[in-house]
Amino acid sequence: MYKFLLYNCAVITSGHNDERTIVKNSKTVLIDNNPGRTAQTIGIARELGSNIELIHEPSIGVIGNKGDSQCYLGVQRKVEIIHEQLRKRTETGTNQLRMRLVQPEYTVATSDGMRNGTKEMRYSLIGREVTHDSVCEHLSASGLEGTIAVVACDKPPVGTAAAILEHNKPAIIMSDGPIRPGMDSITKERLDIISGFQVAGSEDEELKHRIACEACPGYGSCGGMFTYNTMQTFLGVMGLEPLHMVAPPSDDLRRVEQFPDELIDYLLQMIKNNVTPRDIVNRDSIRNAMIVAMAIGGSTNVLLHGPEIARAAGFGDFAKDIMTPQEFNHLSENVVPVLIDARPFGNYSMVDIDEKGGIQVIVKELLDAGLLNGDAMTCTGETLSEQIKRLNPPPPDGNVIYTVKEPYKPTGGLRVLGGNLSPEFSSVLKLAGVEGGLENNVFVGTARVFDGEQGLLYSLANEPEIFQNGDMIIVRYEGPSGAPGMPEMLDSTSRITTLCRENDIVVGLMTDGRFSGGSVGLVIGHVGPEAAIGGEIALIENGDEIVIDLNLNEINCTPLQNEETLNKRRSLWKETVEANGGTHPSIGLADTRLLNRMRRSAVSAVYGAGMHPDRQLWVSEPRDPVMTEFSPTNKYRD
Repeated sequence: MYKFLLYNCAVITSGHNDERTIVKNSKTVLIDNNPGRTAQTIGIARELGSNIELIHEPSIGVIGNKGDSQCYLGVQRKVEIIHEQLRKRTETGTNQLRMRLVQPEYTVATSDGMRNGTKEMRYSLIGREVTHDSVCEHLSASGLEGTIAVVACDKPPVGTAAAILEHNKPAIIMSDGPIRPGMDSITKERLDIISGFQVAGSEDEELKHRIACEACPGYGSCGGMFTYNTMQTFLGVMGLEPLHMVAPPSDDLRRVEQFPDELIDYLLQMIKNNVTPRDIVNRDSIRNAMIVAMAIGGSTNVLLHGPEIARAAGFGDFAKDIMTPQEFNHLSENVVPVLIDARPFGNYSMVDIDEKGGIQVIVKELLDAGLLNGDAMTCTGETLSEQIKRLNPPPPDGNVIYTVKEPYKPTGGLRVLGGNLSPEFSSVLKLAGVEGGLENNVFVGTARVFDGEQGLLYSLANEPEIFQNGDMIIVRYEGPSGAPGMPEMLDSTSRITTLCRENDIVVGLMTDGRFSGGSVGLVIGHVGPEAAIGGEIALIENGDEIVIDLNLNEINCTPLQNEETLNKRRSLWKETVEANGGTHPSIGLADTRLLNRMRRSAVSAVYGAGMHPDRQLWVSEPRDPVMTEFSPTNKYRD
């Protein structure tokens, strides 16, 4: 249960409570019962109203995500209810839960919606890393043997899951739930946060104010199939979250009346059977989750978060250990269709999916079609197939959720791209959200370059007439190191979408930054290597021909195919960097410790764009792909 680094010491275990002692120089020192440490343990138990007799038992507790957003408003109540149910179970009685109750802990992150288009958006992806660090510290320092996590918004759920996987003690996750859609009081059309961004460029101030007031009633995380619901579905299919707890809205009474006791029961079963997160999250379960992400037309951010979760589960290279880009594209092009009509590319929200049976309807449809591995274990103690059989979801309704035989869209929603602008094969296109511009799966455009998103936003707001049909906007120096923080560009993409719709033109956007799950259009993110470290995107010039070829799954800059031109431009870029003291003058200001840490330690998007100063420390040796025992943290602990 515990590991100690001992020098010239022996470890003795005895007693009902697995009381541990160290024997050194003929003296016995109690580890658990030291009165200095015990004083606060007793004090906490007394203040929490839990059983003082259990202070030396293994710990159990609840954690939650919080932040400056509607996403988090429902979290605390659910955490407190789960905590109270745990407290009742630790009271003296015949069914007493013999575990020490730990007070709830909360992580902090920013609001993507409120920060999009601002320099503060650089902290969004960093929020995943901050959550990871916070949860890791709490789980490790508290020695939690059982954890229930209530997660909200986009990045904290992934940071929470990664920390849980590194801690690798029994743990289970519950989505706080999505927000319900709003309604335009005049048109009676459904609204969400994307509706607000897509009218930002309008000159009708009354319209903008009305949409802002009516788009996001109540509380909960973004309701469409944006990043939040993409990743909640991912976590559920992967096995860390019960499938029926993903789709209900945040204010659904099941989340406070039914789910808390179910979560505790599932967790206690995991503790009893010694089932840990890495027993659940393996190659097969991650592949299942990625296939479902294709089938729901999920957010491009899944190509950042999937590798980060895989890393935390012990897989150092997503492309080698889980799924190659070639296999990903084969599945998306030829095997996995889009099964839902959902925002941002469709009409409905996660609330509608819940009313039609939940994501378990989608999972069952894919299982029945032979597209998922039903033997993957889940947090409920059942395999994926067994969980689906017990839930017994209805068949697809054909309006919100479609069948594999008659899908909403014939091909999967995501595509990863290579080519001379993306030699890492990191670039990602949300094909489900493309509204035009591809002729025979090819787009040929003209580069219009911006060194940073703020310049693009200025032009979209003040000189939109400069954008012409066939332009491919290039936004660079917004990558993990360059921005730093790899901000998403929902404000920019929404304004471009409105511009294209109003003028019946096609304007694309390509960036080494990333996009919101709510972005639509011909937009390509995660282009790498990023500009700040000399990636080819840094060498594009205004007027260059840019070719997107989905037959080859490549993005290419035609002039850079000429070796002489490539070398000349690279030399000029290096001269600029050297003249500026070793960094390009267009990179963003890293004026806080967090931004500086991101700049100096961020890895490429293909590895999750997280903060890992020496990636080689996290890369596993060649391995059986179904093995899960490799642990990055064990490299240090052992």
